[in-house]
Amino acid sequence: MTTHVMTPLRRGLLFVSAAAIAWGAGGAAAEELFRTSGLGPIAVSFWRFAIAATFLAVRHLRRAAPARPVPDWRTCLVTGIALAAYQTAYFGAVQDAGLALGTLITLGASPILVSAGAHVLLDERLSKRGAAAIGIALTGLLLLVAQPGSGSRTLMGVMLALLSAVGYSAVTLWARKAGTTSPGATTWAAGALCLLPFALTQGVWPGSGHITESTSWLIFLGVVPTLLAYRWYFAGLTTVPSTTAAVLVLLEPATAALLAILLGEQISSALVLGSILLLTAIAVLARDQA
Repeated sequence: MTTHVMTPLRRGLLFVSAAAIAWGAGGAAAEELFRTSGLGPIAVSFWRFAIAATFLAVRHLRRAAPARPVPDWRTCLVTGIALAAYQTAYFGAVQDAGLALGTLITLGASPILVSAGAHVLLDERLSKRGAAAIGIALTGLLLLVAQPGSGSRTLMGVMLALLSAVGYSAVTLWARKAGTTSPGATTWAAGALCLLPFALTQGVWPGSGHITESTSWLIFLGVVPTLLAYRWYFAGLTTVPSTTAAVLVLLEPATAALLAILLGEQISSALVLGSILLLTAIAVLARDQA
């Protein structure tokens, strides 16, 4: 009988991939919330953070295990604000620049920014195969999101998308450099408090006609694409190089595209080819890191 033991690197690749898939599912859930609840991007982001913080706080209070070291509150604060800023900036980019352009700039710029930052700050070398994977991934992403946009493609939307890409890249590099563990209740609470004033201005309560449905979607967002996905992602970053993680996250738009097909949206040849290219890039990176 042969026993296959998963190496830490392969386990890390699996964690990062699972996080990206969860984020893609979260995008579909958020889209449904925007359509039925009357909530805006900031309010949805606030509830994601607040629910994640609440679940972790309750779990901590119910556990009888010995107390663990308390993380530095300044690190928790900075990480929480950074997570809140780049996630909300992405939603704003989609609103102002449209889904296609906003997603293209945010996710297309991230691997390049992370690769450059990892080379300068972390001394991570990018192999020829890794560079080719980035090129394949960006081509696939361009095909995947280059569908007719529904929003006004304004300069503000472009700037928000770039801000989101910079924020995501900074969080990835910081976690990789510092060996940061998954965000805890303090981090999510800091992000929620940062978003709360803006959420109150935008409107923080779902419409009365869809409270039960909206609550279910918000709990899903707070637990799966937020609490669990970021735990998987940060766990993966302990062994997966930053650039590899940034390209694996391109599973997010591929997942979103697949869900769109399942929900009955029209299938285009560009969508199919783009998804194939993204998955090819991920396979190349996985082979390169094996």
